[in-house]
Amino acid sequence: MRTNTGLWWLLSGFFLLTAVLYTTWNILAHPQLPIVNAIEWVGSIVLLFTCLMSALIAFYVGRVHHAQGGELPEDVLTSDIDDGDPELGEFSPWSWWPIVLAFSAAVALLGLAVGAWLFPIGLAVFVVAIVGWVYEYYRGYFAR
Repeated sequence: MRTNTGLWWLLSGFFLLTAVLYTTWNILAHPQLPIVNAIEWVGSIVLLFTCLMSALIAFYVGRVHHAQGGELPEDVLTSDIDDGDPELGEFSPWSWWPIVLAFSAAVALLGLAVGAWLFPIGLAVFVVAIVGWVYEYYRGYFAR
């Protein structure tokens, strides 16, 4: 992460230098105009905001690196692949409830877009899908 932080700070400096050069070049290319009219504002502001956004990312990545208290396993050259593979929880690859949940959301949004009578139907299917997904381990083949 330290390398990522350095790269983002380098990118921020590059965009700042580019913004300064771009603005200066526009002023020098139009010497007959006043400075305010010679600057091409859209490009200058976009480059400046790109510099600020990359500085924001660099600051955030640096704070996260400082807060994690050391190097991640992905950043250590001698680590194995499974060193950075934590237990994320229990997932149900055989479950059909997420498909029902997506269908209910689609029906509810279709109800908002087309006809209001579809929205309660989508909401009712949504409640059934949530209850089914939460309680799928309490009954049937996968009960515990």
